[in-house]
Amino acid sequence: MKEWGFAQNHPNEELAQLHFFSMNKLQAGQAIEFRITVKEYITPKEPTMHFFAQADKETNQHTAPFRPCGWGKTMLEALAECVRAINRFPYEG
Repeated sequence: MKEWGFAQNHPNEELAQLHFFSMNKLQAGQAIEFRITVKEYITPKEPTMHFFAQADKETNQHTAPFRPCGWGKTMLEALAECVRAINRFPYEG
């Protein structure tokens, strides 16, 4: 367990360390910045999913709004899944 994890008193508290990333989605000759927050849980509800990544913006807003996200047992898995989700639909902001 990481040192900061000892600050959690009970698993229901879902203590997580936050990691921040930024990417540009190129669309129609324009760069749209997405900020991605990855939560690293000390005791996740699902033991194999320690990392959860979520973008700050929705895509596909006019049809069925979708907030890109990704889960994984590593930060790379969660972040890569979120990036793929960002690129899956257009940004219609």
